[in-house]
Amino acid sequence: MRLWIAFACAVALGFVAGARAEVYPSRPITVIVPFAAGGPTDSLMRVLAEPMRASLGQPLIIENVTGATGSIGVARVVQAAPDGYTVSIGNTATHVINGAVFNLKYDVINDLEPVVLLPRTSFLLDARTSIPAKTLQEFVAWAKASGKPLVAGTPGVGSIPHMAGILFSELTGVRLSFVPYRGAAPAMQDLIAGQIDMMFDQAWNSLAQVRAGTVRAYAVTAPMRLASAPDIPTVDEAGLPGLHATVWNGLWVPKGTPGDVVAKLGAAATDALADPMVRQRLADLGLEIPPRDQQTAQALAALQKADAATWWPVIKAAHLKMD
Repeated sequence: MRLWIAFACAVALGFVAGARAEVYPSRPITVIVPFAAGGPTDSLMRVLAEPMRASLGQPLIIENVTGATGSIGVARVVQAAPDGYTVSIGNTATHVINGAVFNLKYDVINDLEPVVLLPRTSFLLDARTSIPAKTLQEFVAWAKASGKPLVAGTPGVGSIPHMAGILFSELTGVRLSFVPYRGAAPAMQDLIAGQIDMMFDQAWNSLAQVRAGTVRAYAVTAPMRLASAPDIPTVDEAGLPGLHATVWNGLWVPKGTPGDVVAKLGAAATDALADPMVRQRLADLGLEIPPRDQQTAQALAALQKADAATWWPVIKAAHLKMD
C-alpha cells in the first residue's frame, strides 16, 4: 500500500512539474531580425523588446541574420521548432516580395503563422548632400544633365526601396545603377559618406540624419506629409505624383505554433504598442501605429495576401526573379 501511495505521489508530482514546464514562456525568446543592426526593422524591434519582456516575463533576444533581402533570416524561423521561442519580425519585402523574387525553399504565406500587425511607415527619397539640387525637380534635372546613371543603394534586390527606385526611374527617365546592401543601415552609412548618390529609406530611419544635415530628403513617398517632419513635401507636391511606397511590419512564428502561444505573443506586442512612451517614440520616428482592432494576426494575414496579389504580378512583369 505504501509503495502504491509513493508511486501515485511521484506520478502526480511529475504531472505538476510537467505542467509547470509547459507554461509559456519559461525561457528567453529569440527574435530573428533579417536585416543588419541599426536599420529600421531592427530599431522597431528594439523599441518593442523591453515592454514585451515586461508582459511576457522573459527577455527577448534579438539576433540579426542578414542576407538575400531578409530571406535567410526568415528561413531560420521557418525551420525552427513551433514552440514560440523563435520569432520572425519582417515586413512587406521579407514576407511578400521575396516570395516572387527568390526561389525560396519555403512559402512566405503558408509556412509561417502571423502573430500581430505592427506599425507602418513611408519612405523618404534621400540624396547625398554634395549634390547641388535643393528640390526634387532640381534633382531630376541635375541627374539627367549628368549624363550617367545615379548610384542608388537598396537593402536588397526586390526590396520596397528597390521597387520604388524602378518606379522613380520609369516616371522621370533618370537611369539608376542599383547597389544592394545587407540592410538599410550600411546603405545609409555609404550615403552619408557620399559613396552612393541616393536611396529610398524608411522615414524613421532617415529622419535623424536629415535633421543632422548629413543627408538631404527631397520628398516623402506618401499622399500626406509626415507629422514628425512637416517641412518635407510629399512626392505629389514635389512634382512626382503617384510615386507612393509604404511598408508595414509584423511578427510571425513557425507554422504549427500553438494558438495560445501565438495569442500571448500578440497580446504582448499589442500592449507594448499601447504604451504612451512607445507610441511617442514611434510617432517621433514617423511610424504609423494601426488601430488596436487591426493589430491582429488576422489583419496581418489579410494584408500579406492582398499585397502578394498586388506585387507578385508586377515583379513577374519586371523579370526580377533571382536564384
